[in-house]
Amino acid sequence: MVVFSVINGIAGHCACGGIRKRSAIMNRLKSFPSLYALTWLSSLFNLVIGLSVAEPLAAQQPLVPIDDEIAAKFTAVIDDPRVQQTLQLIEVQEPEYVQEHLRITEVAAPPFMEQERAEYYLGLMRERGLPDTYIDDIGNVIGTLRGSGNGPTLLIAAHLDTVFPPEIDTTVSQEGERYYAPGIGDDTRGLAAMLSVIGALHESEIETTADIMFSANVGEEGLGDLRGIKALFKDHPEIDGFISIDGVRLQYITTGGTGSRRFEFQFTGPGGHSFSAFGLPSAIHALGRAIAKIAELETPQFPKTTFTVGTITGGTSVNSIAAEATFAIDMRSNNAEALARLEREAKQAALDAVSEENQRWGSEVIDVEFVLIGDRPVGRTPVTSPIVQIAALSFDYLEVGAIGLGIYSTDSNVPMSMNIPAITLGGGGDGDGAHSPREWFAPVDSHLGPQSVLLNVLTLAGIEGVSKPALTEIDSR
Repeated sequence: MVVFSVINGIAGHCACGGIRKRSAIMNRLKSFPSLYALTWLSSLFNLVIGLSVAEPLAAQQPLVPIDDEIAAKFTAVIDDPRVQQTLQLIEVQEPEYVQEHLRITEVAAPPFMEQERAEYYLGLMRERGLPDTYIDDIGNVIGTLRGSGNGPTLLIAAHLDTVFPPEIDTTVSQEGERYYAPGIGDDTRGLAAMLSVIGALHESEIETTADIMFSANVGEEGLGDLRGIKALFKDHPEIDGFISIDGVRLQYITTGGTGSRRFEFQFTGPGGHSFSAFGLPSAIHALGRAIAKIAELETPQFPKTTFTVGTITGGTSVNSIAAEATFAIDMRSNNAEALARLEREAKQAALDAVSEENQRWGSEVIDVEFVLIGDRPVGRTPVTSPIVQIAALSFDYLEVGAIGLGIYSTDSNVPMSMNIPAITLGGGGDGDGAHSPREWFAPVDSHLGPQSVLLNVLTLAGIEGVSKPALTEIDSR
């Protein structure tokens, strides 16, 4: 069975009320060409993450193959009348959650300053049936919906932080159907969608087999370096699967994690007066030599591997030989080996630059130190993983349109790198301008975001007396 002719055995209940005939579903799927992917799409995905491709490019194959067992579990979930009622409830309540979305947006959450938003969100989770919700030592908001006690543990998360500093005004303005504010999509939308799921599950009184942890986590953006998610997986080794809700739109299932290594290259020397101490090597000159060498490094297109020197600081004055100089470099790749190779080459370029600057002036006084300031691991969840299959089934069932498999840098990087099943999904609606002052969100079919998450959660977690969890406990722990 394959995902995009998958509906064999699925009764065809419509999330917005009523039942669709099986033949209508099949006709829709057959007439939807984007539901099939030529091998070159899968090949391209493999090339991007650095895997070999053995199949000929001319062959046609499904993007996400679906196991009969997974399809049966998904069918059992959507056949449950309580699930249908809960899907309808999400749609009915979406206008209320859009208003809450706007309120959350106006509670600023700059990098490393998420506490005010965390405390506000803590109250929202407690109001929706998670009275034991708490804030952990690093600042993550955590609440757990207990299952029957006989299953795995699933973590659902959306990040609290935005990229914007505290002086940026996050007041929401409306222009037509669009709402504008910094951070309104990334990731306030994820927080609103997760809240909708929490509230709907509470009202449904559906008992799952698995425990479901919900977290509004800190530190996803920039130098936050995924610190919130790293802490969650360190402190909760019982987690067996993960879904991150991040941003808007539902076009992609993120199954790959772009890794990054970020450093400060810190050059130091004695410094001195530009005239009387002339002849001493300069930290800034060594830095310049290093950047020139790094700029000439060649990186592969597949797997995509990139670098940039983003900031430079240093020196004392225009008439001083610099005693210190620092640049920050960002290196990224979809493949761990390619990323490690780039890091070695960049560091060697800096060491060679130091040597050349010292030799130029017959000295050994310039040095360089490499200070790690960011480490996002490369990761990947196979398309054959149940968590990917269920996401694809949910998209199909809700008729959200064509999907693709994405590779991005999200909170899912961490569990992916640990071989824990993980994906990132959008929170629904439309939007654009992430990380810009003109970021916007429009609630166009935005209820589909939390509905998709709900179907993923219930199929993975299992419903007592209805379906067993599609998520399995990790035996190695």
